[in-house]
Amino acid sequence: MIDDAVLDFSAGSLTLLNAILAVVMFSIAIDLKLSDFKVLARSPKPVLVGLASQFLLLPALTYLLVIVAQPRPSVALGLILVAACPGGNISNFITHRAGGNAALSVSMTAIATVGAILLTPLNIAFWGSLYAPTAEILRATSIDPVSIAVTVGLMLVLPLVLGILLNARRPDLTRRIRRPLQWLSMAIFLAFIAVALASNWGLFLTFGTTIAGLVILHNALGLGGGYALATLAGLSPYDRRAVTIETGIQNSGLGLVLIFSFFGGLGGMAIVAGFWGVWHAISGLALASLMRRTEAAR
Repeated sequence: MIDDAVLDFSAGSLTLLNAILAVVMFSIAIDLKLSDFKVLARSPKPVLVGLASQFLLLPALTYLLVIVAQPRPSVALGLILVAACPGGNISNFITHRAGGNAALSVSMTAIATVGAILLTPLNIAFWGSLYAPTAEILRATSIDPVSIAVTVGLMLVLPLVLGILLNARRPDLTRRIRRPLQWLSMAIFLAFIAVALASNWGLFLTFGTTIAGLVILHNALGLGGGYALATLAGLSPYDRRAVTIETGIQNSGLGLVLIFSFFGGLGGMAIVAGFWGVWHAISGLALASLMRRTEAAR
């Protein structure tokens, strides 16, 4: 049974994943300047819409999906946990490819990453407790929101702050290393996911087909919900693309870290996060290629 399955993932692998995600976050942070946040402070509407889409709309849509589909408890909690994570690091690259507002995307990732210290554990606890089967898992694991906040802080927020500081003090250096570091860190992250998938391929073959449809639908809800909310809020097509992609690209790497750190690598949760890590890259790049065919009005 998928609820009893545990993925092969060592403590060393978890440490390595933590380090990789920290480097990926740092590579994004050296693209940021404090002045970027001042611009957003003067015109905060796109960021506020994006954050509402990520931390309010997507978790609510996920809960409705769980209520309708009634998946196994570990799968349901995996969907809830992924939805509670901030936007994925590849969202910035995909937004740029889609011809959307990449600066807005990077800023949303940065602000959502800081906000995730509080909002990720709150969303997991709140939405997970509303569905009885997942509430049982939460009670059994007794997760500590403070521990999750510390994990998110060390993995994402610390590299973010260090990257911004380096860019402020040594812009000549960050200019030289920015692109190579972003491509290298992303390649290492994708290679890590590929190796993790290969070492657990039997479990993915056994349970993956059950989960694949749910993850694809979940991702479509994220993209569609982000687009709908940005449209209703009256954002320009240029900003709308950033909000759409930021909502549909989740930090599944963080999700995996939380699953192995606090839930013992529970099979359904880990397979959901692992499949998300592969699928959102495919769907995001496919959507970007479609969007890129027409230039977005600003």
